[in-house]
Amino acid sequence: MATEIKNDLEDTLYRHAAALSADIGERSTVRAENLAKAADYIRAEFEAAGLTVTEQSYDYFGHRVANLIATPPDAAWSPAHYVIGAHYDTVPGTPGADDNASGVAVLLEIARHLAADPPPIPVRLAAFTLEEAPAFMTRLQGSRVFARELARRDERVLGAIILEMVGFTSARQDYPPVLRWAGYPSEGNYIAIVGNRRSRRFSQTILRGFDRNPELPVETLTVPFNGWVLPATRLSDHASFWDRGWPAVMVTDTAFFRNPHYHSGTDSIETLDTAFMAELVKSLAFAVEELAQ
Repeated sequence: MATEIKNDLEDTLYRHAAALSADIGERSTVRAENLAKAADYIRAEFEAAGLTVTEQSYDYFGHRVANLIATPPDAAWSPAHYVIGAHYDTVPGTPGADDNASGVAVLLEIARHLAADPPPIPVRLAAFTLEEAPAFMTRLQGSRVFARELARRDERVLGAIILEMVGFTSARQDYPPVLRWAGYPSEGNYIAIVGNRRSRRFSQTILRGFDRNPELPVETLTVPFNGWVLPATRLSDHASFWDRGWPAVMVTDTAFFRNPHYHSGTDSIETLDTAFMAELVKSLAFAVEELAQ
């Protein structure tokens, strides 16, 4: 059950985020050795939790990069499954604490929870590489490689939860102009669930789970036309699933609409709110329970 998650969760989340952003640092093809170290760390943590890990490697302009796909113990194979994912790379020049060590830390801990209490539904945990690939190279983003390979094997995703910058809170919250009068909170103390219209039922199920945790405020946004009318809503790995016609949501602290350290050298471990992240792990556990129903 979600309420059984250990009390030392904040410390563990801090350890993961610090290992990635402070000990390893920039995780890009410019610092390919660091990208590899991050992959090694994630694999080791998945395996220590008891999950089975598959490496999905591919070539990116002479660099061998990899997605890491983990499954809970004794999970039966299914051609259709849910995905919980987060990217582990950064843009050059940033330690990437919120973007996206925070998402990976939460991914590792929900993975640990699901390994200890395997759900009765098929779930894969995915650490994606190269989400930060240049716009003209998005076809080589790890999540697009992952989705393309699933489609090639006639498999599909029932729904994907993508964790994108989930560790920053602020007294001030900004919005794109079209949303400034929509009644959203002025304080950045909530988590957002962003889905497209095709993902509406999936998003509602996730929201039911999140609503079971009153300690984490949550807001939702449903965008038409796969988010192209509001391009900021496409800036993560969930768009790879939207473009395949598969349900997906981005779970986020709203990135640069809240965090002034976005894509900068100051995106450091000291800026993260680990209590906020811990509540998100609990909310995700509830969401998986809702999916199982």
